[in-house]
Amino acid sequence: MTAASVQMSGIVKKHGAVTALAGIDLEVRPGEFFSLLGPSGSGKTTTLRILAGLENATQGRILLNGKDVTNADPGERDVAMVFQSYALYPHMTVRENISFPLRMINEEEQAIERAVMEAAARVRIDHLLDRRPGQLSGGQQQRVALARAIVRKPALFLLDEPLSNLDAKLRIETRVELKRLQRALNVTAVYVTHDQEEALSLSDRLAVFMDGRVVQVGTPEEVFSKPATVEVAGFLGNPPMNLIPGGTEGLQSPKGAEVILGIRPSAVRIANDGIPATVTMVEALGEEFYADLMVGDLLVRAKLREGERPAERAQVRIHLDPSALHVFDRATGKRL
Repeated sequence: MTAASVQMSGIVKKHGAVTALAGIDLEVRPGEFFSLLGPSGSGKTTTLRILAGLENATQGRILLNGKDVTNADPGERDVAMVFQSYALYPHMTVRENISFPLRMINEEEQAIERAVMEAAARVRIDHLLDRRPGQLSGGQQQRVALARAIVRKPALFLLDEPLSNLDAKLRIETRVELKRLQRALNVTAVYVTHDQEEALSLSDRLAVFMDGRVVQVGTPEEVFSKPATVEVAGFLGNPPMNLIPGGTEGLQSPKGAEVILGIRPSAVRIANDGIPATVTMVEALGEEFYADLMVGDLLVRAKLREGERPAERAQVRIHLDPSALHVFDRATGKRL
């Protein structure tokens, strides 16, 4: 099985007067784990469905391994898709669910049995083959859906929010498993998620979607450390970056009011001197503590250091690490 390369050029999708995708250009390299990340309604799933052949693009071209598949049926594309809902057949056993894609292409019985056993073993459900989906946990159903996708040995693996129905602990376990599986199969994976932690931990590269457009493509490190726009800066990070209008009192920028300054909470420090601020809340997120600070009428979040716990309503001073400042054009939202 050779891992597929993907090229999408100028993909537009319109539903009547509504433009769902406004010219998507994407290139996915063979063997890459590539995520489509963005808020709900930003066009990620539509892009994936067009790639799968489940929806037609209004305009644009799709190449898989250099072959034009823009108008090809799903069956002609050598792709397998895993849906958020798993889409298993409830009346069939696990074995029958996994073997279904092979039966559709009239594979011979012995080959089917071999392929089913191999796929089930890879995702560790070979002991569940005679059960029905209703007798399985969410995590087990997810594995059946994965086994059914890999049984045909597709060149391209498409995953639409496949972990969103799992609880937090299982999501992290399955995430690790998914990456291991993708590497072991040497398959190209395109993965849709609105969960940035998932995208940042799984991806070789990712595309950030906003309002039917791709606003940035890069490695997780590039996208996180150098967001291309104010929107990306405000979307990535938990908690997200502080975005400060440049002309704000006490936070003047060299370019005055035409810019927006971005700074992550980890680069805001409570200090002996600096900008006066009032603590409005201290919040614990797991092992980390954050303070909400009011500077005039502007909210700024700071990640607290070990042992720092200012009281609510305390008057403090804050220092912004100048080397960690991001500067964006206020009119266009683009990074300067």
